[in-house]
Amino acid sequence: MQLVQPTEQHLVAMMSWFSNQQTLTEWSGPNFRYPFNLASFTDDLNLNKLSSYALLSDRSEFLAFGQYYQRLNKCHLGRLIVNPKFRGYGIAAKLMSHLSEQGLKQLKVNDISLFVLAHNAKAIKAYEKFGFSFTDYPDEMPLENCLYMVKSVH
Repeated sequence: MQLVQPTEQHLVAMMSWFSNQQTLTEWSGPNFRYPFNLASFTDDLNLNKLSSYALLSDRSEFLAFGQYYQRLNKCHLGRLIVNPKFRGYGIAAKLMSHLSEQGLKQLKVNDISLFVLAHNAKAIKAYEKFGFSFTDYPDEMPLENCLYMVKSVH
């Protein structure tokens, strides 16, 4: 598996994974337009500002997407999503592993963080299995019913 810069083809595929505004907002956070087109979707992803990657299989299948950036001196993972065709195969852990490894090196930090909605039990289970634990967020939460998780690497 490898991380690559997402292509227009990857973005078009991702757009098909969201059938309504609620599922999009739960994944993207606030300020993501719906309905969307390729231009608005690409713009709202902030691809020019955030480190953004597609995870491909060894056969170049588009498995997942994720972003990272520095937040509170941590490598903050965001907009993690696994292709619906590949859910349930441990892809989320592979995605987090690749993003974390690259982000920690690039950002020169020792911890990883992310936000998750309280009702997203499958994501919470995957994050806990990966080593994340809940902690208090030192600022105002960006979304209602949002939880903050951190994993210390060193």
